[in-house]
Amino acid sequence: MSELNTLTIAEARDALARGDLTSTELTDACLSAIEDAGALNAFVHGTPDIARDQAKAADARIKAGDAPAMCGIPLGIKDLFCTKGVPSQAASAILKGFKPQYESTITTKLFDAGSVMLGKLNMDEFAMGSSNETSTYGNAVNPWKVDDRQLTPGGSSGGSAAAVAADLCLAATGTDTGGSIRQPAAFTGITGIKPTYGRCSRWGVVAFASSLDQAGPMTKSVRDAAIMLEAMCGHDPKDSTSADLPVPNFEAMLTGDIKGKVIGIPREYRMDGMPGEIEKLWADGTAMLKDAGATIIDISLPHTKYALPAYYVIAPAEASSNLARYDGVRYGQRAKLAAGEGVTEMYEKTRAEGFGHEVQRRVMVGTYVLSAGFYDAYYNRARKVRTLIKRDFEEAFEQGVDAILTPATPSAAFGLGEMGDADPVQMYLNDVFTVTVNLAGLPGISVPAGLDANGLPLGLQLIGRPWEEGDLLNIAHSLETAAGFVSKPSKWW
Repeated sequence: MSELNTLTIAEARDALARGDLTSTELTDACLSAIEDAGALNAFVHGTPDIARDQAKAADARIKAGDAPAMCGIPLGIKDLFCTKGVPSQAASAILKGFKPQYESTITTKLFDAGSVMLGKLNMDEFAMGSSNETSTYGNAVNPWKVDDRQLTPGGSSGGSAAAVAADLCLAATGTDTGGSIRQPAAFTGITGIKPTYGRCSRWGVVAFASSLDQAGPMTKSVRDAAIMLEAMCGHDPKDSTSADLPVPNFEAMLTGDIKGKVIGIPREYRMDGMPGEIEKLWADGTAMLKDAGATIIDISLPHTKYALPAYYVIAPAEASSNLARYDGVRYGQRAKLAAGEGVTEMYEKTRAEGFGHEVQRRVMVGTYVLSAGFYDAYYNRARKVRTLIKRDFEEAFEQGVDAILTPATPSAAFGLGEMGDADPVQMYLNDVFTVTVNLAGLPGISVPAGLDANGLPLGLQLIGRPWEEGDLLNIAHSLETAAGFVSKPSKWW
């Protein structure tokens, strides 16, 4: 029974249906694994009582023959999702003690499908970060290790990635604003998909940059991603950006047949100083898809080099607007005031004490680029660049390209504390291959495809046509099969 937590969603679903195990047993195995994995700091709020109650209810549904695919599956929920009556802090001190009186649409859908919530997962504060080092809970730790170096699990969904890679849960929710599902998935050897913008509801997800944020699943396989994504998708009238489109059976689309598919290789992603291991992985992935019957063509995405600066204007601008609501008046932390201090001092002190350095940095950058003298020079120009980036992808798809293959990250996981706070741009460069996908609103998936010289996982990214997650998942499934990545971290925690 101690091995049950290592199952995939598909394996657990089938075993539950056969009666080989119960959701209660599965949940207890995960709760035991979480208890043993304190050193990873992946879970920040445990919900064992809720989990056991949900597992019992799931077992009853399965016995009655009323069991959707996710019924009885134990999940971790990123701390960015509001969960009713359960702390939902977005890993920020300013939301300490906040327990929402409502449930996010995504978690509602998952719980309605019978999923089990094991607890809330660590992340970068307000999803701002690429290493999980901005969290008020302290950083999560990658279960993969080199010698005695503790490595980042990536960010912002670092707790989600660490928990799935270490088999603390069968899958987890993540969010992706500039790569926050795909980069940590690549760093920890798991699968993570960011759907098309509007495919999953943002209602009840704490906002970072509203035109870029999108929720998605982080799983142990592409098949699991297909199963979980279907449960998460669907139109939500409470989210004005939610698409009113039918949700396909993504798992049924995993035929593995990609003969005749056209895969684009963007020449602009071949960057100066790219490590040889990343170049080789990319070339190997290209060969795998070609051997599976796909046609490989070179494409150009000419405005790629402007994506990172455009992203780091648009995202902080939206963040500065979204985070203006945290003032200590209605919920969360409120600073103590000295005699004679008034509401202005309360706002200033609360925000200074509640927001971490990275959040403060981005709010200030965002406020600056939106200010009267700089709005046109920065924010409007970045919006125009975003339109050009979107057009680059549209032109590639008009050429008949079905998906685009790129590296997921410029390196394997780096050591915690190695990037430092002195030069934030070095940290921002981790998003170089992923931000274009968010700016264009496209679906993107990271699939583990190999190991570097130190034995750390490396991921490849596939970018798909808008609303064609099924096709993208099938191509990813073919790549996953060819790569045959089965490595797991050695348990040291």
